[in-house]
Amino acid sequence: MTDRDRDERIEALLAAMSLEEKIGQMTLASAGAAVTGPGGTVDYVDAVRQGRVGAICNLWGGQETRMLQRIAVQETRLGIPLLFGMDVVHGHRTIFPVPLAEACAFDPGLWQATARAAAVEAAAEGIALTFAPMLDVARDPRWGRIVEGPGEDPWVAALFARAKVQGFQNGDLAAADSLAATAKHLAAYGAVTAGREYAPVDISERALHEIYLPPFAEAVAAGAAAIMPAFHNLAGVPMTANGTVLQGLVRGGWGFAGIHVSDYAAIAELVVQGVAADLAEAAALALHAGVDIDLMGNAYASGLPEALERGLVAMGDVDGAVRRVLTLKARLGLL
Repeated sequence: MTDRDRDERIEALLAAMSLEEKIGQMTLASAGAAVTGPGGTVDYVDAVRQGRVGAICNLWGGQETRMLQRIAVQETRLGIPLLFGMDVVHGHRTIFPVPLAEACAFDPGLWQATARAAAVEAAAEGIALTFAPMLDVARDPRWGRIVEGPGEDPWVAALFARAKVQGFQNGDLAAADSLAATAKHLAAYGAVTAGREYAPVDISERALHEIYLPPFAEAVAAGAAAIMPAFHNLAGVPMTANGTVLQGLVRGGWGFAGIHVSDYAAIAELVVQGVAADLAEAAALALHAGVDIDLMGNAYASGLPEALERGLVAMGDVDGAVRRVLTLKARLGLL
């Protein structure tokens, strides 16, 4: 498929979609084969059949993913394939040392090789997107997620970022053995107050740009397909609603053309964080900030129709997000 063919196909799909189908492409549900967050069981098969879900996480295995993909392609009105995502953090079937331990080798070639091996195994089981690498520089030993990242040094973390993105994606997202990489969690998540998970972050602009952002800039430069904003707020602004960083810096400054996918239920959490009065406001804030996919928050499905009615967002904002999601699916060879 040429770029022109791809763009024409995407525009034709956009023109044919109902609002519910558009929001479906912006919705990522969990199949529950692995538990990675709160929330009750949902009938994800029926949601796929109705076009209300465009991506699924926590489901793997050739038979399982083929069954669900067949429903998406053959039993929905527009036949748009699903995007399957999973936390492939330090191996899939073959397990490698955790990222913090692996970083101690100071060997980018090794880091790339283990990501490549994980991609081959995961892609063989239907997975197309990994929620990795985690690139949070961490200097407070009280923070419980240090083990998932490359440690305290931004230079090492930047080398780690490039190696992992190259290993997962292998220069060709459409290849059968490649995974789309998600650089997470943008940004300064490792600097939460007193190491307490989800606590606020209040650091200087210099520290942000010299310590915590460089690994993500390197991931973007290496071609990372996706970025996941962090849960926390930075200087009072939740990252999921931080358009200055997600749109202004990452898209505008770094030239990032991929997708922003929320952390688990992070859009709905904007209500809890006190910056949105309801799900409609939360959905509008996240969409304006550049978040394309709502992971397990049900905020876009529940909030965007009302946000449109209230004039908080425009249909062009929705179309922009859907266009980026479909572009990634096309780059992965799914269209």
